[in-house]
Amino acid sequence: MSYDLIVVGSGPGGYVTAIRASQLGMKTAVIERAELGGICLNWGCIPTKALLKSANVFEYINHAEDYGIKIKGADADFPAIVKRSRDVAEGMSNGIQFLMKKNKIDVIKGTAKVKAGKKVDVTDDAGKVTEYAANNIVIATGARSRELPNLPQDGKKIIGYREALVLPKLPKKMVVVGSGAIGVEFAYFYNAMGVDVTIVEFMENIVPIEDVDVSKQLGRSFKKSGIKVMTSSSVESVDTKGVGCKVKVKTKKGEETIDCDVVLSAVGIKRNIENIGLEDVGIAIDKDIILTNDYYQTNIPGYYAIGDVTKGHALAHVASAEGIICVEKISGMDVEPLDYGNIPGCTYASPEVASVGMTEVAAKEAGYELKVGKFPFSASGKASAAGHKDGFIKLIFDAKYGELLGAHMIGANVTEMIAEIVAIRKLETTGHELIKTVHPHPTMSEAIMEAAAAAYDEVIHM
Repeated sequence: MSYDLIVVGSGPGGYVTAIRASQLGMKTAVIERAELGGICLNWGCIPTKALLKSANVFEYINHAEDYGIKIKGADADFPAIVKRSRDVAEGMSNGIQFLMKKNKIDVIKGTAKVKAGKKVDVTDDAGKVTEYAANNIVIATGARSRELPNLPQDGKKIIGYREALVLPKLPKKMVVVGSGAIGVEFAYFYNAMGVDVTIVEFMENIVPIEDVDVSKQLGRSFKKSGIKVMTSSSVESVDTKGVGCKVKVKTKKGEETIDCDVVLSAVGIKRNIENIGLEDVGIAIDKDIILTNDYYQTNIPGYYAIGDVTKGHALAHVASAEGIICVEKISGMDVEPLDYGNIPGCTYASPEVASVGMTEVAAKEAGYELKVGKFPFSASGKASAAGHKDGFIKLIFDAKYGELLGAHMIGANVTEMIAEIVAIRKLETTGHELIKTVHPHPTMSEAIMEAAAAAYDEVIHM
């Protein structure tokens, strides 16, 4: 069978690409070897947020007296929490199936291998191979948990994020290796469930890609919650021969051994580019990245790549944006390349973390003269009323032109607030214009206006 467009992979890059292509009049098919929605909907973004919501509710119950409410004997039903997470993921995956039917997109189940001549072989579960052809082929095969040589995952004692989502029972002690978004989200969740959690991070601060002030605040908040944080440290080896694990950690002060039940490896991703036919077609790669131009065209005409397999940010919303740009360009529309300097990043622990643009260090290194405004949630009326006073908003402006170079947030609901900053930066709004943008009271988002005012010595409530 022949198509205008075939998408290999149905994650948030793949299925969005297919829908937009169908909207533009292309006869479209998606090839998927597992569940529709890919890792994000089934084993990543969505089910983890379901777990984190359960943790939030449990924390509220445990601290109900802070709000004048007495509750006795609350227990976390861990299997029920995991089941709810899986049910949410299944519901979302079923929703993608509905969207495929609604947009008249063919879903082809099986493992894909691209071939020369704009063709794709698909092997089904029975081993049968069927060949499909398309004018355009988009590779959106995503990524998986990366394994370190000294930290091989066995799925039981040393696990990745997939196993962390569906543990059969709560461990008593857990070591989390790596403190990116995945690591700190699971650290928060399991700590909230009553697990003794230790984070081991190689860099000087946790969430190391964030602004240093945010990283340090999250470290303080985690320690207050009882999470042990070991920075400038590395796991040298894990002995799994006994009942549990003995984790040998190298620190600045020497080696330390931590006993635990399970080790969660959260040290990044490995792109899924093996055995999908890239070499046969001659598609250029650099290490494990498929090389593309600004519109996701590979070096071979008719073959495109988006999402985690390319050099951009490994984020669901980036993959979706790339896919839309890719097919709009294929259809002949006048489109602009994606601005990778204005991509929001979110971490859904408690407190939440959200950021976009340059950190203060990066802005200084780039030679900007800065105006920096910071407004703590401890000075926010809404935060006090809600009982969420940890955290702050930090805005970084170019002193010469008033351009908002970066925004860094930590606190309750900041992942919902960062989009305002993305829009502001897209519209090239200045600091003075932001100060004059009336924000509703009382809200957490007022802190954005107040942080801008702080940068220009006009802050009212601090």
